[in-house]
Amino acid sequence: MTTRTVFGACPHDCPDTCALQITVENERVIKVQGRHEHPSTHGALCTKVSRYPERTYHAERLLHPLKRVSKKTEAPQFVQVTWAEAIADIAAKLKAIKDPQAIQPYSYAGTMGLIQGEAMAGRLWNALGAARLDRTICASAGGAGLAATYGHKLGMHTRHFAGARLIIIWGSNSITSNLHFWTYANQAKREGAKLVCIDPRKTETADKCHQHIAVLPGTDGALALGLMHELIQNDWLDQAYIDNYVDGWDELRAKALAWPPERVAEVCGISADEVRGLARDYATTQPAAIRMNYGLQRVRGGGNAVRLIALLPCLTGAWRHQSGGVLLSASGWNAPFKNANLERPDLLAGHGHKMPRMVNMSTIGDALLQADPPIEALIVYNSNPVAVAPESPKVVKGFQREDLFTVVLEHFMTDTADLADYVLPATTQLEHLDVHTSYGHTDVLMNLPAIQPLGEAKTNTQIFRELAAALGLTDPAFSETDEELAAQAFTSDIDMGLLREQGWQPLPIAEAPFAQGGFRTPNGRAQAGGADFVPNYESVQTSPELAARYPLAMISPPARNFLNSSFVNVKSLRDIEGEPLIEMHADDAASRGLADGALVAAFNDRGRYVARLKVSPRARPGVVNGLGVWWRKLGTQGTNVNEVTHQRLTDMGNAPAFYDCLVQVEAA
Repeated sequence: MTTRTVFGACPHDCPDTCALQITVENERVIKVQGRHEHPSTHGALCTKVSRYPERTYHAERLLHPLKRVSKKTEAPQFVQVTWAEAIADIAAKLKAIKDPQAIQPYSYAGTMGLIQGEAMAGRLWNALGAARLDRTICASAGGAGLAATYGHKLGMHTRHFAGARLIIIWGSNSITSNLHFWTYANQAKREGAKLVCIDPRKTETADKCHQHIAVLPGTDGALALGLMHELIQNDWLDQAYIDNYVDGWDELRAKALAWPPERVAEVCGISADEVRGLARDYATTQPAAIRMNYGLQRVRGGGNAVRLIALLPCLTGAWRHQSGGVLLSASGWNAPFKNANLERPDLLAGHGHKMPRMVNMSTIGDALLQADPPIEALIVYNSNPVAVAPESPKVVKGFQREDLFTVVLEHFMTDTADLADYVLPATTQLEHLDVHTSYGHTDVLMNLPAIQPLGEAKTNTQIFRELAAALGLTDPAFSETDEELAAQAFTSDIDMGLLREQGWQPLPIAEAPFAQGGFRTPNGRAQAGGADFVPNYESVQTSPELAARYPLAMISPPARNFLNSSFVNVKSLRDIEGEPLIEMHADDAASRGLADGALVAAFNDRGRYVARLKVSPRARPGVVNGLGVWWRKLGTQGTNVNEVTHQRLTDMGNAPAFYDCLVQVEAA
């Protein structure tokens, strides 16, 4: 028996980017743990990732290339083919497409790795002149809001939340989605800090906070303006910080004065005293820190909401303290260390000066049905759009086009793989090399392969290398190994030898980065001009006729034991999660004659989603929670919550407004 330990990094779309310790016995992974030595992982992993061996060795793992032999409107049937046959046929189909812009890549954060993500894939699309993809589906509204305010996606260090005396957890179920931040918040709580949770849902995190403020979906920006109103009226401002480090204050001040607590209370569905009390706590408690997460920006006004919240620490001078400020994303700190040319944009030069068209991944349903010229080929990797993209009836209809040639790189037969012409087996994180940055802390990490690829699975990079060769692309860029790609991923500021040996390397970031301004804007000052409250598309205020028919706001926060649509097929996790649920407040259920445990349908003009009803105090009156994202085929009637979401985009960042959705609920 031989046992060895391999160092890795969690690849999933989570701010924690944990350092992994992988135990291999007789060339089989038997355990995945968090590394104790890594400061932000400190030995702990979420339940999901601790089950990673179960995912890698899953009985339904894809291990051979598959070719479709059924129509796309029929039950999916595939036959096993050789890699040579699959690659040759795919290349022939792509070569036959006259306009390369009709070839559409579709990918997101199935892995956050720089190598298995877009390194070789980006080279292929650039060399072909394929359509570009606007990768907006998760975070681009909030990212645009931060960039407009601070000049980039920047924030405080996660570890410094431990020293805060007030922590506002805004739009985040941290216990589920940001476990290691919660460790620091809990440490602060034990030492006397007050924790406040702002969320339409009474989450597991809200249970553990001193106060829960249950705003209506999409009203976070109004609450931020109301807090500013109270800061101004009570002279709780750090005027020196504003004068020295903030542009556009007079404009923002005038807007905030139009939002007294009574107006905020009416719009947000809370009490005026909650607004006043939170403002007092925020102004009079130092250090005060805000942890935003992406739930609050999945609405029409998501970008502006992030802007307004990000300005709060500028108005009170919270940034003067290392344990004060705000964090949504820290990914901007990585930017100077990443090689912007890893995906070789220079390979586009062969296509003249015309940039290929851009397709927004969040409106892929409409794009597949309406794009002109039509999308003829779709290559999907690191994503499951049939499950996760909004307004899934249109997404499904688009994927069912018999004239659409679809290739999916996957670990399992997902909803998207079911509609592919070819399914190609990809490696998991335990089987390949990668390097990672983080959006929740400021370390870079390396993932070393722990085992050889199972079956005939290949790395994303190898699949794209072979496809490039079959397409006749001979540039040396397509023959570089994963080791060579990793060596190019960062600037010379990152010691690759140390990174490989230790598994991570911290970036040199100031402990209190904005104590004296120094934002990444052109003049170094935070930008307040233009920030304002933007209401939801679908609400009583903006669309009263629609609200009369569909009076309940629906949000679709992640189920605790899944990560987006990953891990849904891991039976031990699905057994814990149970079944697809719609949470509803007792008053809303009673007025509709609905009993706990009944099958119910949430519906609107776009679709109908059937799930089990859970009458629960986790839902506030007027709001239902459709916990996601279940695979459609594992749903109660072959759908999931995206049956009812829409494809309209946010105010900034062209992102989806998943949580801006009105429905009615009735017995199914």
